[in-house]
Parts: sequence; C-alpha cells; structure tokens
Amino acid sequence: RFAAMYDLYADWNAKINVISRRDIGNLYPNHVLHSLAIVKFLDGYGAPVDGSTFLDLGTGGGFPGIPLAIMYPRCSFHLIDRIGKKIGVARAIAEAIGLDNVTFQHGDIGECRDKYDFVVSRAVMRLDELVKLVSKNISRKKRNKLDGGVICLKGGDLDDEISRAGRPVIDIDISDFFSEPYFETKKLIYSPL
Repeated sequence: RFAAMYDLYADWNAKINVISRRDIGNLYPNHVLHSLAIVKFLDGYGAPVDGSTFLDLGTGGGFPGIPLAIMYPRCSFHLIDRIGKKIGVARAIAEAIGLDNVTFQHGDIGECRDKYDFVVSRAVMRLDELVKLVSKNISRKKRNKLDGGVICLKGGDLDDEISRAGRPVIDIDISDFFSEPYFETKKLIYSPL
C-alpha cells in the first residue's frame, strides 16, 4: 500500500495541487514518514487497541490519516477537510489501495458531532484554537493506555502556542524518531483532553 502511494499521488497531484509540486518527490520522507511519527509516539504507550477511533482534522490529501490507517488496520479513521477536491483525492487514494477502515467528510469540524479516541492533525491551526474546536469530539472512554486527546504535527517555535493552550502538553522532537534533516525543526504535540 505504501509502495502504491507515490504513483497515485503523483498522478493526482498533476491534476489537483494536493502536495506542493516541488515537494512531490519528497512524498515519503516529508509526508508519509512525517505522518508515521504519530505511530512512533503511540506505540511507545502500546499500540492503539482494536476499535480505536481517530479523526484527522484538515487532512488535505490524506495526511496523516491514510498512513495511520495503513499502520492500524483494526482502528477506524474519519478524515475531514473543507476543500472538496482534496478530500476527493484522499478518498480516491484510499479506495485505490484498498483501505476499508477510512471514512471521509467534506466540511467543517463544527459539522462533526461524533466522538473519537484521538484527533490528529498536521499543522492545521494553533494548538489552543484546535483544542477549543475539538474538545467536544474527544471520547471520555479510556480505551487505550494513553488518554484520548489531540496529537499534532507541527514545526517551528511552539513555546507561545503551547503556553496559550493552557493544558498539559507533551512535545517531542520528531528528530528523536527520524534522522532525516527535514525533521530537525518538526515536533509532535500531544494534549490529553
């Protein structure tokens, strides 16, 4: 499934700009591997139990949701994005590689009322804003060793953003997981809700 992703994304990207055209050659390190930092983090607490649920907010063309769905086939993933063309690409790619644990929604988080164990995102918005928007979507059931919450992939200086969140936060340098230069300024942020 991972091997099939490059040709699929390259083909779609030629029609719809899902990934920067200059960056499509870096699909695996900058998008797939970046998404899999969440797997490294979660597996450090024991992999999510079967039936765990994830909401990927602002998925764009399917990141981090599609790589996570490949890695956790017994969990379910709901991918949401405001841009219909991008969610259409994510849906087409998931279908092409045979993912059956993924659903899609073209729309806004305000339209999503379901509860999930984890909300994941990739540089969608400031952490304090994200937490405020998705707190209603986090299940309070304790299914996994790690409490339900928000897991974000971000870059740059996040001190102000983290302090404004007003919540407990774990921030991890992704360079602790992967040695590629791309990850030198990338972080994984987890905030239990």
